[in-house]
Amino acid sequence: MDIRKTLLWAIFTISAILLFDNWQTHNGQSSMFGSSKKAETTQEPNKPKQDLPKPIVSTSTVSPVAPANQVSAAKAGEIISLKNDVIELDIDTLGGAIVKAKLLKHLEEDKIPVSLFDKSSERQYFARSGLVSASGVELPNHTQVFSVSKKTTNDSVTLTAEKNGVRLEKIYALTEGSYLIDAKHVVKNISAQNLDATIYAEIVRDGGKPSYKGKVEDSSFYNTFTGPAIYTDAEKFLKLEFSDIEKGKAKTPGTQMAGQPTWVAMIQHYFTSAWIPSTAYQKDLYVEMLEKNQYRVGVKSKLEPIGIGQEITESLKLFVGPQQESVLESIAPGLELVKDYGWLTILAKPIFWLLEKIHGIVNNWGWSIILLTVLIKLLFFPLSAASYKSMAKMKLVQPRLMEMKERFKGEPQKLNQGMMEMYRKEKINPLGGCLPVVVQIPVFIALYWVLLASVEMRGAPWLGWIQDLSQPDTLFGVWFGAPIGLLPIIMAVSMFIQVKLNPTPPDPLQAKLMMYMPLIFSVMFFFFPSGLVLYWVVNNILSIAQQWQINRVYGDGNKKPA
Repeated sequence: MDIRKTLLWAIFTISAILLFDNWQTHNGQSSMFGSSKKAETTQEPNKPKQDLPKPIVSTSTVSPVAPANQVSAAKAGEIISLKNDVIELDIDTLGGAIVKAKLLKHLEEDKIPVSLFDKSSERQYFARSGLVSASGVELPNHTQVFSVSKKTTNDSVTLTAEKNGVRLEKIYALTEGSYLIDAKHVVKNISAQNLDATIYAEIVRDGGKPSYKGKVEDSSFYNTFTGPAIYTDAEKFLKLEFSDIEKGKAKTPGTQMAGQPTWVAMIQHYFTSAWIPSTAYQKDLYVEMLEKNQYRVGVKSKLEPIGIGQEITESLKLFVGPQQESVLESIAPGLELVKDYGWLTILAKPIFWLLEKIHGIVNNWGWSIILLTVLIKLLFFPLSAASYKSMAKMKLVQPRLMEMKERFKGEPQKLNQGMMEMYRKEKINPLGGCLPVVVQIPVFIALYWVLLASVEMRGAPWLGWIQDLSQPDTLFGVWFGAPIGLLPIIMAVSMFIQVKLNPTPPDPLQAKLMMYMPLIFSVMFFFFPSGLVLYWVVNNILSIAQQWQINRVYGDGNKKPA
């Protein structure tokens, strides 16, 4: 068996899989690598019951189904600001909705904080909540103006609204250093009859992709998920595609009983927002397309019956911030899964743990990537050595193999017998160069997703011209619409050296393809984040050093095969 042909087919297979994956995502399907389990389709389509009020799209636009008197209510809304050292919120008294959230530690290119929430004519991304009743009587919800009943500091506010004998208090509070918002909802029955009510909390978002430094973050060569996600104790983590919601194909799990943890979220590259209800009440999850390019995902908490003059509290939490695993793990079960490594999570999580530990020592993510690559290379050293030894031996017998192919031209059976006999005598495993590589592929793909998904890379410098490991290397500028950087060029050179160190394929066409492969991959890597390219460059350099040493030991200066 020709090991070079096997390797070539492996490369082409991986390339075909990546191309197919990008074609899938381009056509609205989920990625094979970056997607977790999608919502099951065995249940009935889950749309919220008609008891939930429709949205007011902005403070100047009233939903067609809203009462006419909401026009004046919309005009009466005012903005209340809360702030700590990491986040700044704008709360609209119209509905008590959080309509803007600035992440003060995460900056755009112009040093302006990232606005994760933004309710404007350009963007629709905000969180809101309210009450609905089982009898259909309108209660305080996101279409009603709330009054500020208490605001003594910059990090807490109490908003109050009354409707049909029911008072709803929303108490928003921030904690220093935290992206988690305490959003306590207190419901008091001031009517003359018992109250049967449900609290809903939802996130509304348009379907646009996030942007960074003035451009959409995703590349033609990689894709990250943007859209709703839900978590239940039984189903665990489910992602819902905007395209499935639009087509009515998105399904959510059934009723969640009290005591079962659950949450709903909106995910995008690096950041997420999530409503986390308490486990005190029975819950239902819902997802819906509100209008063209506007979607909502939410959770309804069924409150216990409230007697006359009594009150009840739902201790909601709202997270609005970066996808930092250690932080998310401490907030709610499974919330760290919004940083999605797909089916390789079991490998990716310990890799990122090790990367974090290294960063704690060197305090630079670029050097952390380099050291992590060295450690992984050392871990797989025996497998890599076996692969390179096999390829070195194959290179030595290459002339004999070429002569054998010429001698047995048109006689494939004799050729195979001759090749196997030669491999046996020279103690060469024809799969020895391929199998060790195959074993390592899942680890390298997991590391790829670790570097691609980690918000820690965003805005993180390495040295010199690399000031943001999440962005492509553009040392030499942008030519013909493509960023041209030094790291991808070094990557191409290192791949070319690897090709020269390996046995030349006997097929001239294969040989030409192998020579063109570095150029093809370098074009792809021009568009990749520099942190990913740095990892591949270091890995290639270490592979070259290892392969060169093994070739020297088994090379022409040593005893040649008989």
